[in-house]
Amino acid sequence: MAIRFLIGGAIVSAFAVLGSLFKPKTFAGLFGAAPSVAIATVILTLGKKGPAYAALEARSMLAGALALCCYCIFVVFLLEKRRVPALRSTVFSMAVWFCVAFGLWSVLLK
Repeated sequence: MAIRFLIGGAIVSAFAVLGSLFKPKTFAGLFGAAPSVAIATVILTLGKKGPAYAALEARSMLAGALALCCYCIFVVFLLEKRRVPALRSTVFSMAVWFCVAFGLWSVLLK
């Protein structure tokens, strides 16, 4: 258990240092949390459930990340190019996330 905490802490620290190199500094939290949690999850899953299940988890994380990226791009497009209010932009963009996420799931992961 102690080794898990040390590995997790080292991964979080490494990504926090990476995030602090970029501007704005708000990216530090993003780099410190998401990648380190994903890596720790895959490592723990690999140990508990084996490589096949860990590979499925990793593919699911990549599909979710791609869907989130598409969502973010569409939100920015609506906000900056179309001047749609923020609440409406984020709500409308959820449909993009849903279509990409479940489309990838049905094609790649099902």
